[in-house]
Amino acid sequence: MPTHGFTLFDTPIGRCAVAWNARGIAGVQLPEARDARTRARLVQRFPGAREETPPDEVARAVDGMSALLGGERLDLSDVTLDLDGVPPFYRRVYETARGIPPGSTLTYGELAERLGKPGAARAVGQALGKNPFALVVPCHRVLAAGGRVGGFSAAGGITTKLRLLAIEGAHGAPGLFAGSRAPGFDADAALEHVRAADAALGRLIDKVGPFRMQLRATPDLFVALAEAIVYQQLTGKAAATIYARLCALFPRAQEGPTPRQIARASEARLRSAGLSRSKVLALKDLARRTSAGELPTLEEAAGMDAEPLIEQLTTVRGIGRWTVEMLLMFRLGRPDVLPVDDYGIRKGFAVAFRKRELPTPRDLEKRGERWKPYRTLASWYLWRAAEL
Repeated sequence: MPTHGFTLFDTPIGRCAVAWNARGIAGVQLPEARDARTRARLVQRFPGAREETPPDEVARAVDGMSALLGGERLDLSDVTLDLDGVPPFYRRVYETARGIPPGSTLTYGELAERLGKPGAARAVGQALGKNPFALVVPCHRVLAAGGRVGGFSAAGGITTKLRLLAIEGAHGAPGLFAGSRAPGFDADAALEHVRAADAALGRLIDKVGPFRMQLRATPDLFVALAEAIVYQQLTGKAAATIYARLCALFPRAQEGPTPRQIARASEARLRSAGLSRSKVLALKDLARRTSAGELPTLEEAAGMDAEPLIEQLTTVRGIGRWTVEMLLMFRLGRPDVLPVDDYGIRKGFAVAFRKRELPTPRDLEKRGERWKPYRTLASWYLWRAAEL
């Protein structure tokens, strides 16, 4: 049966799209970098679909999906889907996955057992990889063995999956911030996109070699920001020494001090680790705001858009836009961050594009439009150019 219509709709993570016909919802498209790309991807999936106002039942489903992405724990299991043409095994996988409530997760193996097919974890994963009903069939709630995140075919890949889990506050979700790991987005796809979009940057990529960026572990947002404050305007070696001294001031602070420890420590004690007075005041302000609940948790930050997060965290003394951009890139693994004020990136741009003068932030931002939605990868290569 042909698809009758589709529409784009606003959500807290961007503009999604949904297609429908007389049998029900035929497909859901998570946001791409731009509305035009989201629309084109949906039309590619459903040729001949017309953009129009959705009927009441679809409109209710749209409201439900928007609310879910806003953090409400809604059950979308009553949304009618068009399963015509979906293989019987896939139907069973989707129906079973729809029974996973928001805030919960299962592994592929556990889902296979619920189907009465122990040992079919790989087949379950293949079915979910072709899920046309993102959100309504919550494939993001299904993880690989051992709590590993597994794959995700929507735009943004694993990063998007982690973000959806963070929004829902999923228990049993993978350790988002445990251990160093590669960014969650598809590096091969990102490299292909950036090379095609900018030949000059492509030549730099070929010269530098493989994308080796790693995310850095942190137990919570307070520790990540406290470390960032300590490291500001210092060489890496000097900052690491001072941060180690700061941690050594407190018992059991190997992973970093707590807000309570910083709040209760005297200025003289904190200065003894080698901190300047301005950094002590910044740490005290960070501790106060964290204890007062004025700042998001690390998991909440993972579910926030970049600009609102930057606006909220820069209320802390000593935290500027650049510091939050580093958090977005190296702690949260966001794929599309371009710190236009960073000296190293501006210097790398001048090297890569053979400019005698450093670009202005505005010039860098304009060129960076070509690299969306993978400006993080482009930034990493520009840093390498500066080193060259």
